[in-house]
Amino acid sequence: MQYPNRAARIRVRRDFLRARDGRSAARPGLVVQMIARKPAEGPARAGFTASKKVGNAVQRNRARRRLKEAARQILPLHGLPGTDYVFIARAGTAAREWEALLDDMKSALLSLAAPSRPRKTAKD
Repeated sequence: MQYPNRAARIRVRRDFLRARDGRSAARPGLVVQMIARKPAEGPARAGFTASKKVGNAVQRNRARRRLKEAARQILPLHGLPGTDYVFIARAGTAAREWEALLDDMKSALLSLAAPSRPRKTAKD
């Protein structure tokens, strides 16, 4: 059953790996990876992950739950349709203040939504 205003989930490893090749934004509470789907149709999709660097299973699960809830609140407002997002927990995600985590996610999504500028080289 699909719930209204709920982002579709990424569950297949291939989609997580594809998002790794896109743009990313790191903040103290999380890392967000983004890649546009082709064709760019449908709502934004979200995937969540936490490596063993985050801590034991209890800490990883808590970090993922917090990321899911934050994405549930923030992604409909600042996510781009037809885009895949992967939210990666960091060591401090589980203990980070809730408002600070929401600000981190919002900031990362806004910076990823901005058009990318070409990098300047030494010749420029």
